[in-house]
This record gives sequence, C-alpha cells and structure tokens, in this order.
Amino acid sequence: MKIAVSSTGKDLDAQVDPRFGRAASFLIVDTETLAFQVVSNSQNLQAAQGAGVQAASLIARMKPAAVLTGHCGPKAFHVLQAAGIPVYTGVSGTVKEAVARFTKGELTPSTTPNAEGHW
Repeated sequence: MKIAVSSTGKDLDAQVDPRFGRAASFLIVDTETLAFQVVSNSQNLQAAQGAGVQAASLIARMKPAAVLTGHCGPKAFHVLQAAGIPVYTGVSGTVKEAVARFTKGELTPSTTPNAEGHW
C-alpha cells in the first residue's frame, strides 16, 4: 500500500513536516517495501493563499491510501476527504517511524481538521 507523508526532507530519516499545505515535500511510501518517491511541494511554500488546497489536489492525484501529517487545515482536509483519502494528523517523528506506526495500526484517522486555515 502507498501512503503520503508530509516531510521536511527527501528521505525516510527526515522529520514529518507538521504543516500539510506548506510541507517542504511529500514522500509517497510503499508500506511493504519502504520504497518511496519524493514529491516536491516547493510551489506552495510561499503561496499567499490556497497552499493547502493545492497540496491536497497534488496528493489526491497520486491516489495514496492515506495521508500522514502533523496538522491539516479545513480546506485541505475536505479536498482529501472528498477524494476518499483518510488523513492522520498529530503525526511526528521521522517519516520511517510514522510509516511503522501506521503499519502497526497505532494511528487513528482524523475525523476533523486540526488546524485553522492559513496556519
């Protein structure tokens, strides 16, 4: 299964980025093999507005089974929800640690966003 993780860097040892819309990048990780693809989010780092929606649209096109992040605002959350992608918020540590917790069933999908817009 492939999942998307907001990341501060470009490898599994990078920290989970607490910001979804303005994350430095996303790692699309295969939970079985830990093979991953880096998806740059540079276009949204300095966006005046709409960073969350644009990032959510980018990730939704990749069709991950889930998104792991620290915080997700309401607009991005609703885009992902509409695409049928569960969002797991409050995630921290390295990407590799987060994927391991997800695989072990230690994370719970969020039912609401956990950040205000324009965080």
